[in-house]
Amino acid sequence: MTEESDAAHGAAQDAPRIRVLVAEDQSAVRAGLVLILRSVPDIEVAGEAADGEEAVRLARELRPDLVLMDVQMPRLDGVSATRQVVAEGLADVLVLTTFDLDEYVFGALRAGAAGFLLKNTDAAGLLRAVRTVAAGEGLIAPAVTRRLIAEFAAPRPVRPADAPDPAVLDVLTRREREVLSCLGEGLSNAEVAERLSMAEATVKTHVSRLLGKLELRSRVQAAVLAQELGV
Repeated sequence: MTEESDAAHGAAQDAPRIRVLVAEDQSAVRAGLVLILRSVPDIEVAGEAADGEEAVRLARELRPDLVLMDVQMPRLDGVSATRQVVAEGLADVLVLTTFDLDEYVFGALRAGAAGFLLKNTDAAGLLRAVRTVAAGEGLIAPAVTRRLIAEFAAPRPVRPADAPDPAVLDVLTRREREVLSCLGEGLSNAEVAERLSMAEATVKTHVSRLLGKLELRSRVQAAVLAQELGV
């Protein structure tokens, strides 16, 4: 190992680690996820849960940075568990899913999940997703996220009774609306910065402000709202 790589490795070890709670009812899958997460120095497995109720209990007890949450679990499903974890401000939630569970995923995103990850994602993708959510980016696999948003939040001929009122956007500035529109396309902060010719730090500020004004828990919820209102 070179002096440069030695220094990088040492820096990774010295940096605060991302504490992850793994919630997955299939023991073999859970063991695989834990093995991958423990293979790098900047991520720590804070705990493991085999069902939704245990996931919520351990989130309260351990206060991890992130919960890796399977959608379908016994006793309490992942969507309900996500809603509790997010509502109590216990941790960010990264949902595990497969394509045939899209409806569950959308429910989890509405519940405040920071993003989702396909179960067939490779080890590098899993680690990248955990780091991305921990950094506050939220949207995982933008192309897949866009597919979900388009499928479930696209404008419909008949406006559902529970559809958001367009007037909710009146609290936003013009720039915040532009940022919201970019979120609706599944763009990352860096992509929004490039699109709108602003600094990435400024984008983060706008995202934080519009989430607060719209009383949303995550940028994914903002993306869904943008699609529902045709922003």
